[in-house]
Amino acid sequence: MKLWALLLAACALPAQAQDTRYVPHGSWTQLAIPAPACLTMSQPWEGVWNPCTKADHDEWLQDLRHWRDERRIRVGYDGQRYAQPSVAWTQSSFMQAQMMVEDRYFYDPATRQYTVDRYLDDLVKRFGGIDAVLVWPTYPNIGLDDRNTVDMVRSLPGGIPAVKKMVADFHRRGVKVMFPMMLWDQGTRAIGRSWPDELAALMADIGADGVNGDTQDGVPLAFTQAADKIKHPLVFQPEGLPSDEALAWNLMTWGQYTFPFAPTVDRYKWLEPRHMVNISDRWNRSKTDDLQFAFFNGVGWESWENIWGIWNGITPRDGEATRRVATLERMYARFLVSPEWQPHYPMRQYGVFASRWPLAEGTLWTIVNRNEYDSNGVQLRVPYRVGARYFDAYHGVELQATRDNDGVLLSFPIEARGFGAVLMTDAAPSQANLDTMRNMSARPLRDFAAESAPLPQTQTPVTATKPASAAPAGMVEIPAGPFDFTVRGLAIEGGNSIGVDVAYPWEDGARRFHQRSMRMKRFFIDRYPVSNAQFKAFIDASGYRPADDANFLKHWKNGSYPAGWGNKPVTWVGLEDARAYAAWAGKRLPHEWEWQYAASGSDGRTYPWGNDWRADAVPKPAGGRLVATPDDVDAHPQGASPFGVQDLVGNVWQWTDEYSDEHTRFAILRGGSSYRPQGSIWYFPQAQRNDQHGKLLLMAPGRDRAATLGFRCVTDAAD
Repeated sequence: MKLWALLLAACALPAQAQDTRYVPHGSWTQLAIPAPACLTMSQPWEGVWNPCTKADHDEWLQDLRHWRDERRIRVGYDGQRYAQPSVAWTQSSFMQAQMMVEDRYFYDPATRQYTVDRYLDDLVKRFGGIDAVLVWPTYPNIGLDDRNTVDMVRSLPGGIPAVKKMVADFHRRGVKVMFPMMLWDQGTRAIGRSWPDELAALMADIGADGVNGDTQDGVPLAFTQAADKIKHPLVFQPEGLPSDEALAWNLMTWGQYTFPFAPTVDRYKWLEPRHMVNISDRWNRSKTDDLQFAFFNGVGWESWENIWGIWNGITPRDGEATRRVATLERMYARFLVSPEWQPHYPMRQYGVFASRWPLAEGTLWTIVNRNEYDSNGVQLRVPYRVGARYFDAYHGVELQATRDNDGVLLSFPIEARGFGAVLMTDAAPSQANLDTMRNMSARPLRDFAAESAPLPQTQTPVTATKPASAAPAGMVEIPAGPFDFTVRGLAIEGGNSIGVDVAYPWEDGARRFHQRSMRMKRFFIDRYPVSNAQFKAFIDASGYRPADDANFLKHWKNGSYPAGWGNKPVTWVGLEDARAYAAWAGKRLPHEWEWQYAASGSDGRTYPWGNDWRADAVPKPAGGRLVATPDDVDAHPQGASPFGVQDLVGNVWQWTDEYSDEHTRFAILRGGSSYRPQGSIWYFPQAQRNDQHGKLLLMAPGRDRAATLGFRCVTDAAD
């Protein structure tokens, strides 16, 4: 047995060495091939460092080429899909934006229109525009009720006809459109057919071009086949791939890298030069690494500024760098799919790295300076070619080549953490291209600000009611007193970064954790949430009907609530509907701290009834795929707060304050609901403690309404 083990080990070693010495590293979202170690200076304690020689470069490149050839054979690679005209757009889709449907530049709830031109014009102004957009209609709101991934698209304002027109508006501007798929969404309403067929049909209905696989290590071939079957080919873009074989039908991926000094080579781009990678690095404040690694690899970038309603806008410097990188990549896109791509072409200056992209018509070099200082002088030596001319494509000027035996030396500047490009051609290049880049690069990137400030948030004003001297019918008096308002937001992502959650009027910026010692005024609050019967009385008396009536009182039939639902909390009402009811009743919606004070009193208790959870104080959690029928508002008197306020927690969420910044509107929800979709951490989180709240992104009343969301009112008290 020992002998067999030794023989197997001996056989395994050559097999491993036969593959590659430069093993791609990282998880399936970060598969990158390391540069030659000699390109990065080592510290004295790391051993002797010697700069790369030509032999080092040649050996490294030969090893990578051998590995690529062998990998293609091992997986039976077939790249025919990349040659199909219907999907060729991916090979020049360098700049893709992930865009939240709640972005205020994208939809105007007042006119009930998608404002695609406004959205795109802003991106053109700030960083040169995009080639594709990933329209994001799901997370983080998904799971508030049982609408699934497909429902979240179909419930966009105007339904499928309006979404189809929105997609056509992007196409009119030359922008391809993608939507996400969430196969982790197995806790909401079940779909009626297979996921591949359902998704293919939806994308065909709206005319979309592709699908992003959220959290997916590859989109299975069945999805591609389902789209082909109905003659609406789609491009799929997972976050990574489970195997190199999947490269044949996943024509795009995200690149979620670490960024060493010497740029790594993207595994999938190396295996298939026509493959498009969009580097996604949403939380970093600086995008220089993203753009340099993209330019070096001849791939693209994911401009993701609105991160689940948290604004991380690109800086003016990064915006200008994006404009220049994107312009060059679009101009010379034909070079960036060269099958003879040579990463880490030998350069003369330390910390300057280049890729060589040869075609019959000429050669392009994409160059990045990773140093924190400018690089000047001779940058690279290229083979001499009779009749060839050389251009600094980044600065838009012709270079004077210095003959060096069988080669030429090329000198040009590259600023600190900047970019460069050289074009060698026998023919005269486009003068328009040179002029464009000469004008664009006239100012160095250092002239543009490298920092951006978070967007300031504004609380939507709440008009005080006519003061009452005693508690109106159905309301409870909340006495004046001291209150320690301590609360935290439950947004799943973002940590405690500036911009996460909310900025209260007394805070100088949004953050997750909040604390303020307050002196509460006396006020009155509804003992119970507003019921269906109470809301029907309002409808009957006022004739109220919202302008955007999509999903309004969706659970009602023939103008009334279901039998037996009169004393259950009204749901499927938006923030505007709740405000209209409150105004009719001479009331208003509570500020969040009023809601919390009414729920906890002044002793800081964890739940309205005390510090320990009581299952009998709340409705039974609904762990199935569908929203359960709410309990009556007075069904759980054990859950009353110190002031006697009931049904605060675990039945239906309750509207409180609204906030907005330049790009996002959102409301603070309190109390949680009984609905608990299972199977994923990504669903809208519950907030049933007194010191927790939910943040719901707002788009349009018809979309914001939910089966689990109601409200209660307050009235101001006379002094």
